Amino acid sequence: MNQRPNSLHASDIAHSMHPYTNMRAHEEKGPMIITRGDGARVFDDQGKEYIEALAGLWSVAVGFSETRLADAAYEQLKKLPYYHSFAHKAHEPSIRLAEKLAEMTPEGLNRVFFTNSGSEANDTVIKMAWFLNNGLGRPEKKKFLARNKGYHGITIASGSLTGLPSNHKDFDLPAIPVTHLTTPHYWRCANEGESEVAFTARLLKELEDTILAEGPETIAGFIGEPVMGAGGVMTPPVGYWPGVAEICAKYDILLVADEVINGFGRTGAPFGCQKYGFTPDILVTSKQLTSSYMPLAAIVVNDKVYNAIADNTAKLGTFGHGFTGSGHPVACAVGLENLAIIEENDLMGNAARLEPMFQDGLRKFSDHPLVGEVRGVGLIAGVEMTKDRATKTAFEPAGAMATKVVALCAEEGLIVRNVYETVAFCPPLIVTEDDVAEILARFGRAMDKALDWAKAEGML
Repeated sequence: MNQRPNSLHASDIAHSMHPYTNMRAHEEKGPMIITRGDGARVFDDQGKEYIEALAGLWSVAVGFSETRLADAAYEQLKKLPYYHSFAHKAHEPSIRLAEKLAEMTPEGLNRVFFTNSGSEANDTVIKMAWFLNNGLGRPEKKKFLARNKGYHGITIASGSLTGLPSNHKDFDLPAIPVTHLTTPHYWRCANEGESEVAFTARLLKELEDTILAEGPETIAGFIGEPVMGAGGVMTPPVGYWPGVAEICAKYDILLVADEVINGFGRTGAPFGCQKYGFTPDILVTSKQLTSSYMPLAAIVVNDKVYNAIADNTAKLGTFGHGFTGSGHPVACAVGLENLAIIEENDLMGNAARLEPMFQDGLRKFSDHPLVGEVRGVGLIAGVEMTKDRATKTAFEPAGAMATKVVALCAEEGLIVRNVYETVAFCPPLIVTEDDVAEILARFGRAMDKALDWAKAEGML
């Protein structure tokens, strides 16, 4: 047996493998060990306080110390710590949460399937689409359409839908039939002199041309985040989503809204699809569903999808898919209490009320020498670092400036995340005006330090 290291830091280096991490660099650098949370703040093992301005991983709506969720978990653990939902079994927490999600999501989305994560949920969406099309006698209707820089998870199938190079390279992905379309990011992807309306029209033409080239009879679904999150926080151009919905309906293609980051008020509306004026056939949610206090995700589908799946289960005798933890009673109990807190404290309204202060405050950095664009909606935003704003030239090496800014933010007691060239913000929905003011102040100090560093390194 290996001798146990004498500190958590050394033990982590010796034994832990971290996601989204350069493991060799981690052996040298080691972890930031977070020991406790209090509201929108967390504390490391040295006692240093940080504002957690990414809400963990875009997810902790109610903050890091909500005792009502701890109590809900404890009470459910005492009553029924686990049971499954296979073969006609059920329990009250999953029934009540499915009912609540049908109530909260857009009209027409009535049926819920639970998984443990957004990645599992999007994997399940793919299998649902294949299953229902086989049942309908359309075995060739299996392809998916997604977007470059979209993020839909990391399992083999959902990772194939994701449109980020680091999620594909050396993983042999994509491994399913998927076509990635142009990122709907006007500032970065528009042609010179192209208006936003013209940019939208070009993307919609690309979508329809791709469908016709592939054959509508071969395409099962289109998946997208209403606001793209992990690819760099890109808001859609004007008219984009209603146009996508119209084209998908025209060619009988399932429209999937990945609301894993957007859902439950993040954009200032209950769901991103409502913010941008479309109703999907399938809506996927996770993260803020339980504020990530427990792993849980939900797929909410309309009657057209449900009936096609249900009819095929009648032919085959079963729906041969599910997870041991699908609709876990403790996770569902926490989800119910979390949604109650969001509603009782009007946290979705809080995001809408604080949007002007948060977004306008970050947009004041638009003229900073290191910044190309500031973008966002509600309580989610991205600040893209650019060496030359006029030409949109990125710093070299790629991502170095955003990485440095994030490190300097941590020195200032602010946790944010670098996504390629972008510094991403997504604070808990419980933040106050004072919290937002402090986020902006700490970010400003970090940006001043970053500018000094860039000058000293000859990067400008």
